[in-house]
Amino acid sequence: MAPNSPGSKTRTVHRFSGSAAERVSDVLASEEPLEIALLHGGRRRVAAVTMRTPGRDLDLALGFLFTEGLLPTGHFAAGGAQEPGNTVELPWPVGLPLNLRPLDRHSYTSSSCGVCGKTSIDQVYQSLPFPDDAQSWSIGVQLLYTLPDRLRDAQRLFDQTGGIHAAGLFDLSGKLLHLAEDVGRHNALDKLIGHCYQLDRLPLHRSVLVLSGRASFELLQKAAMAGISCVLSVGAPSTLAVELAEDQGITLCGFVTPRSLNCYTHPERVSSNPPAAGSAPTQP
Repeated sequence: MAPNSPGSKTRTVHRFSGSAAERVSDVLASEEPLEIALLHGGRRRVAAVTMRTPGRDLDLALGFLFTEGLLPTGHFAAGGAQEPGNTVELPWPVGLPLNLRPLDRHSYTSSSCGVCGKTSIDQVYQSLPFPDDAQSWSIGVQLLYTLPDRLRDAQRLFDQTGGIHAAGLFDLSGKLLHLAEDVGRHNALDKLIGHCYQLDRLPLHRSVLVLSGRASFELLQKAAMAGISCVLSVGAPSTLAVELAEDQGITLCGFVTPRSLNCYTHPERVSSNPPAAGSAPTQP
């Protein structure tokens, strides 16, 4: 049994099988609150509190601040950040205005609002930091079929707990570039994007994002902010996620299995022709 780690904890449970019962150890995914605080002008401002799996908290904070439109690229020096307990404190870059209003998007977007869909998409469009990827490319559908299983094979915390989400970034040859796990789907993607932010690898053009669950509007918004133009999900997308993907030129595929998938938007990037032996996916 795996020992306790920042991302997991062991607990004794009663396991029932038929009419028999026994006490065994089980590994659970950790879930704790994280406060993201910004130090600006002599004040401490709380930007967000999120429930997350501990570990890679700075990646999570940076990914969240970037994908929510607060922090531009090239403005943050990670060396000044502090991580006391369940808090990340970030000194705000000198000379960069601090505007927490983009977080207001969450206060008015709901499934019951008849105008919020278009309003939300317009707000994402206004916040996008990168120009569109001007170069065309395609990837074989046979390769896409394999990516969720490749992501699953790399999920170490899921192996221990069975209760964790993942976001994985692949190149056009199917190589896994980076993986992040968390109890929250949004947190997993923020950790992935925050990692790439620190390495100055944004935008993530000509790459494929694979999600372990369904594709929501918020996940597509984060992908669009990072310049990702192909998203696969094991589960279903929402209607607003499809609308955003269509609007932003993102190829969105759902219900991806080893033998089939549904392509909801921009199928021109998905090639159904089997590649010739030894050939690589089409790319610039």
